Amino acid sequence: MTQTKIAVIGGSGIYDVGGLENAKWVTVESPWGTPSDQILTGNLDGVEMAFLPRHGRGHVHSPTSVPYRANIDALKRLGITDVISVSACGSFREELAPGDFVIVDQFVDRTFARDKSFFGKGCVAHVSVANPTCPRLSDACETAGRSVGITIHRGGTYLAMEGPQFSTLAESKMYREQWGCDVIGMTNMPEAKLAREAELCYASIAMVTDYDSWHPDHGEVDVSAIIATLTSNADKGRSLVKALPALLGPEREPCPNGCDRALEYAILTAPEKRDPCLMAKLDAVAGRVL
Repeated sequence: MTQTKIAVIGGSGIYDVGGLENAKWVTVESPWGTPSDQILTGNLDGVEMAFLPRHGRGHVHSPTSVPYRANIDALKRLGITDVISVSACGSFREELAPGDFVIVDQFVDRTFARDKSFFGKGCVAHVSVANPTCPRLSDACETAGRSVGITIHRGGTYLAMEGPQFSTLAESKMYREQWGCDVIGMTNMPEAKLAREAELCYASIAMVTDYDSWHPDHGEVDVSAIIATLTSNADKGRSLVKALPALLGPEREPCPNGCDRALEYAILTAPEKRDPCLMAKLDAVAGRVL
């Protein structure tokens, strides 16, 4: 048994989470750079919680400039076991309407300007992201969402684009009709990949704000409409988060899906060939196996 420590990475519209006991903002130093912001820590229903605003308070980071490696490393240093990603998204499906939530289980990564791994020259590692989210954690998110009256859909493929611009009409139609994606966003990659490398259970809650640009009755993305939906979704998202500690409990067994053992056989570089500088930076992320 280990102690449950839940982290919420809040996306557009969610810059804090209320109701935490003994709440305080803490600074976490990371060898991978400065995280997006300080991290809000506290307790909720007897479970330790942490909240990290992905874009920083005041929304200072674009999707490309978010320091994904520093964020995940900082959460690992705090002893986090379970990461809930909450983010805004566009929908490629009529039934996934603005205001609905989607529990994502797959990704198509179209980002190209971001550091996507903690590993590299001097310490090579390959982890599986065939199933990039944790079913156990996703189950809890679905139950929590339904318990607070959110219209929530289980399962969906998230197309991660670089941004910051929204899709062209041609791209939107291709992602929907030819690629079979369900929602589109800009921030869950490489976040999900890095969480797997850090052996953290990761679940993605995508909050639908619009129909991207494919829908014949909705036209191009309207930022003012997105902001209005974001405001409503943010309140729903906070309600969902507050229901999680009671479902996950203060103690946890090893992940039945192996998220917390993702590095077991992943590192290929021989010990005598490993770069000492990189090894020092990996102390939190890969300390269990190094």
